[in-house]
Amino acid sequence: MKQTLLIAALVLLLGSACAREQSPRPDFQGMWSDPPSTAVDVFCFVGCTDDGIANLNALLDDPANDNRPYDAITEQADHYQLEQYVRPRLTTAALETFPLDPADDPGFLKCEPWGFARQIFAPHQMDIRQFDDRIEIRYGEWDAQRMVYMDGRSRPGNQPASPMGYSVGHYEGNTLVVETSGVSRNITFWFAHSDQLKAVERYNRSTDGKRLEVVVTIEDPWSLRQPVQVKKAWGWAPTEKIFPYVNCEKPSEFRKGTSRP
Repeated sequence: MKQTLLIAALVLLLGSACAREQSPRPDFQGMWSDPPSTAVDVFCFVGCTDDGIANLNALLDDPANDNRPYDAITEQADHYQLEQYVRPRLTTAALETFPLDPADDPGFLKCEPWGFARQIFAPHQMDIRQFDDRIEIRYGEWDAQRMVYMDGRSRPGNQPASPMGYSVGHYEGNTLVVETSGVSRNITFWFAHSDQLKAVERYNRSTDGKRLEVVVTIEDPWSLRQPVQVKKAWGWAPTEKIFPYVNCEKPSEFRKGTSRP
């Protein structure tokens, strides 16, 4: 009797494993670009936090703001999330350059392509190509390209840090989960980070297929007292294209505290 039960359990276990292997992977492939024109998604154009969204919604629901421009409201909500969510999570080291001066942006000063922590929240186009063993992502900003390994490998121990880091991924139901490490020292949109940064991205596509959202958890013992969670959305844009990024001009003169010449 015990032997029969054991065999039955093994059959069920193997059957369950086969079903998981045969289940279709979620489809993220294709071109994505600017988010749907909702108040929240536009606010999250280059990333936002749940605290920022909550503050934005409270401001929008307040009758006292009915005649205020949307840009003024989002600017207030952005300031709120920076001061109430981001700043308390930063270390003393990161606070020394927070908030970041636009004039210290290496992309602005030196025409250096963005690093991982900004590129994953980049506005405009993102082209995703899915394969069994990898996912290839191409971004409109800086025409950046990225590989996510889906074959179960881990980052090699001798893999040097790089601007886009080393990414491995897997599927959890309809969610694409990507883990990235080995990112060289750079900046996010909000604060500087070290080469100890690690990130977990979780991508989900809406049921109508027209919206893609990512929720990213970022850890870095040098810059963060505790993890931060940032989200962003893209809209389905099959007709858009990505072109080579050319003609970046370094500024000859500029004023600190602004990104203007």
